[in-house]
Amino acid sequence: MNHNKTEVDQPRSVVAIVKDDDKLKGVELRKQNGVLEMVWTKSAEEAGVDWVRFSAECRLTPEPNESVGVENRKQVIIGYNSAGTIFHHTTVPEVGDKEIASIVELQAESRLPLPTEQIEMTWRTDPMMGGEIGITMAVARKEHLQSFAQSVRSIRPEKILLDCEGIVKAWWTIFSGTEKRAVLLSMGAWNALVCLVENGRLSNAVVLDVGMKDFPPEGAQAQNETTERFIQDLRSVLILYGCAGENDLPVCVLSDGNALHESIVSALRTAQFNARVALPDVHRIKATTDPDAGVLYEYRAPIGLALLALEGGNNELNIFSRVYSPSEKKEKRHWLSSPKLAGALAAGMLLLLALVAYAVDVKKTGAIEKRLEASFSDMDINWLVKRQQLVRAVAQERPDMLDLLKLVNESGERGITLNSLQFKKGQVATIGGQVANNDQLRDFEKSLQDQKGIEEVTCTPTTSGKGKKITFKMTFHYRNFTKKKVKRSSLGKP
Repeated sequence: MNHNKTEVDQPRSVVAIVKDDDKLKGVELRKQNGVLEMVWTKSAEEAGVDWVRFSAECRLTPEPNESVGVENRKQVIIGYNSAGTIFHHTTVPEVGDKEIASIVELQAESRLPLPTEQIEMTWRTDPMMGGEIGITMAVARKEHLQSFAQSVRSIRPEKILLDCEGIVKAWWTIFSGTEKRAVLLSMGAWNALVCLVENGRLSNAVVLDVGMKDFPPEGAQAQNETTERFIQDLRSVLILYGCAGENDLPVCVLSDGNALHESIVSALRTAQFNARVALPDVHRIKATTDPDAGVLYEYRAPIGLALLALEGGNNELNIFSRVYSPSEKKEKRHWLSSPKLAGALAAGMLLLLALVAYAVDVKKTGAIEKRLEASFSDMDINWLVKRQQLVRAVAQERPDMLDLLKLVNESGERGITLNSLQFKKGQVATIGGQVANNDQLRDFEKSLQDQKGIEEVTCTPTTSGKGKKITFKMTFHYRNFTKKKVKRSSLGKP
């Protein structure tokens, strides 16, 4: 009899917890043989319950006088509120991973008011289309991420992910999202999450400070004022996404069948948006008691995060990758690091030191000087000096890429998009990007020319048809690295 079971036969279970409308909500999903099952859902009874207490109520962490074995722990995913995260989407020509990383750093430094040491950034690439690669970036203040990671560290989650990625995954899976490109609206009590989704993945996200509680059921005038403000905010977001004028772009409003959602969709349609209500498919998930649309809608964010974990892979925007680790890895220590052995060695060293001190005292005064002279005589001091001079000379000839990036970044201003930087010793440096107008391009060229270490800046502008943005390429010499050195003839003077 074969007792081996394939991997698909083994049930996998994930618990995901998020804070939604200032209340903690959790769900456990289990997947076996391709079938999803919702084991349980739970919401905190009040807003003041913290993460640790709620996880204990969900039986994820032990009570104060209780212990849980490691084998009984479940995989836990924590959702981080996207309101404190800035997203940006851009495209770059087909380049290597190192060049993409440089472009991302340039984009972040030119757009953010904070220095790089105060932020955390993550990014991912999309499949290449039309010779260009799409890049989605997420940036947040480092201290906020560190504080949040500390608040949930005792729960030991497997990952901390952005809740907006859970919303997008839930829409694509549970709400039967099919559009390759769409705007997703997830309405909270006091805010609204607006996501740009491309091919089932988050491309950009903004949180608006208008929510369901701002749409009063009574008072037509107040209702109209709120609706007009919401529509104006949504238009501004679409301009930010570069979707202005795309009247056929689907706007999907997640809903549990609430009449207010229908009213919001109706208002968006009146304002010429291609809006529709997106309802959850109750047949996508099994449960002990059949889940209704209201349950799937209420727990949409944790359901989506659990689905991401069950799906596996590492393609999410993991902005906590350098801030949080689920378990501190114990480094293998050398046998010399044993406390007992270290004590014995210390005692031995003290004894040896006493013997050496006594031996030195009984030696003649000139013995030490003779030993030092003998040691230095075995070593060519001139060789050491020449070696040090060579090291310094090599360091001076090595191009400083960070310095070059800094000079280029300091020359630009907001509104300039840099998307390429090519630098090779012995060849002119080349940068490419886009600007809004010719005046901005001339200012950038002049500012770059004025930088110390940069010479002979030349600019080649071209105007693109869409949006009439000006694309450009600039070449310049950077210090002495980009100029070819003339080789001297070894045959002497002619």
